[in-house]
Amino acid sequence: MPGGVVITGTADTGRIEAPVTVKAYLMCAFAAFGGIFFGYDTGWMGGVLGMPYFIRQYTGLQYPALGDTTAKAAFHLTAQDQSLTTSILSAGTFFGAIIAGDVADFIGRRMTIITGCFVFSVGCILETASTGLAVMVVGRLIAGAGVGFISAIIILYMSEIAPKKVRGALVAGYQFCITIGILLANCVVYATQNRDDTGSYRIPIAIQFLWAIILSTGLFFLPESPRYFVKKGKLELAAKALCSVRGQPMESEYIQDELAEIMANHEYEMQVIPQTSYIGGWTNCFKGNITKGSSNSRRTTVGILMQMMQQLTGINFIFYFGTVFFQSLGTISNPFLITLITSLVNTCSTPLSFWMIERFGRRSILIYGAMGMIVAQFIVGIVGVTAGAPSNNNASAVQAMIAFICINIFFFAITWGPSAWVVVGEIFPIPIRSRGVGLSTASNWFWNCIIGVITPYLVGTAPGDANLGAKVFFLWGSLCCISCAFAYFLVPEMKGLSLEQVDRMLEETNPRNSAKWVPHSTFADEMGLTHKGVALTDDGDIEKVQHPIVSEKSAV
Repeated sequence: MPGGVVITGTADTGRIEAPVTVKAYLMCAFAAFGGIFFGYDTGWMGGVLGMPYFIRQYTGLQYPALGDTTAKAAFHLTAQDQSLTTSILSAGTFFGAIIAGDVADFIGRRMTIITGCFVFSVGCILETASTGLAVMVVGRLIAGAGVGFISAIIILYMSEIAPKKVRGALVAGYQFCITIGILLANCVVYATQNRDDTGSYRIPIAIQFLWAIILSTGLFFLPESPRYFVKKGKLELAAKALCSVRGQPMESEYIQDELAEIMANHEYEMQVIPQTSYIGGWTNCFKGNITKGSSNSRRTTVGILMQMMQQLTGINFIFYFGTVFFQSLGTISNPFLITLITSLVNTCSTPLSFWMIERFGRRSILIYGAMGMIVAQFIVGIVGVTAGAPSNNNASAVQAMIAFICINIFFFAITWGPSAWVVVGEIFPIPIRSRGVGLSTASNWFWNCIIGVITPYLVGTAPGDANLGAKVFFLWGSLCCISCAFAYFLVPEMKGLSLEQVDRMLEETNPRNSAKWVPHSTFADEMGLTHKGVALTDDGDIEKVQHPIVSEKSAV
């Protein structure tokens, strides 16, 4: 006979998750802190590239004499060096994110993030110690691998522990932490920009150690994802983790119902696409007909394209190269301050998405957000090639450009910024979730890298550079048109559904009708766990228990 708790499921679609507790909010809020890594590393590089001491240190050029406009125009890193130092981080994160999926399935979500903090710290040491390009590039590459671990698995971890009713808002907190990281980086860079020593760039870099210490230490006290334990077949540990996440005792019917639903969904998915070998696990991500909404190939494609489209909105052009771009406009006396203002707009706007993403849904705000960015970016481009052209020296026109750049950031911050991460965290089934999220996050960093590589050449003024200037916003606006079409035709609405219900919704409807879909059954009922339970024995073994009579469960 079993010596432990018997887990049984429910046929009631409204009872597959425990009520939301303050503890769940706090756990997800702390996990979202990982976004600061992403944001801070995005923010400090753009400012450091424009620091006089950093330019002299890395190029050997002397400070231009007062009034020497020719020397002043030439006093900057080459497009090649800007491209390399900016994009190499993204190259590291690309590989880190892909590797992280396998590591997360092997050692767990928590320990993968902690490992990422350690790898990041090694890279940060090299960045801080650097006095030349070679060491800085190696440090950025290693730090990038750590950020790749963290950025991929934080989303996975949060999506798996967050309550369905507020999952979108809580995962959006990750994007909010990214914006806080960017803002903090710009504040530190603004404070150290005029130092005439290595502290000008070493202080902003070294502060990153603090984020690694806080996140890795705190994660030792948080529970592992219960869905990870279900995937590994460790149901007793899954039950204990779920109790901790939901703040309920092991005997709670809420715990039984939710755990049974997770188990039944995993069993169902394994029957559809069984795990075979290591290579087979990766190929499973691309199995099925891509035209079928529930196929793994379709989900993986949507996840990869979602992160690609987020990057191709051009938002990181502003945060990576904003300082350099604002310098090129000619009428701005303090481009560092303008960059700080854009970061403030980004940070202050993002909390609005916490409400919008649960009120209007993921799909709707992606579509309308893209429309808003299209309008703002084309206005920036039009003004930039007419009244705001540098040759006109028109301060009012440049101010109008900055205003619409801020409006563009506002639309991104309340829509594509958080929603892209939310969709990626929700769309994959358990068997391929860690690898799917890893591939999607790697896509983000791949295109982040591409933007970092090509942008200095697009807006550079050296011979052979495209010298687009403000015309680059026509490019970003056109790409946002593609993003809008992608959201309309391919992105389903997953608001208010459990991760298991998302699987069923994708099987039964298409993206354009997904908002109307309503749950009508549970996996636990379909897989027979309402009539037979799973006993968690004292020694951790699993034993099926048949129930001849199943009574309606009372509310807890």
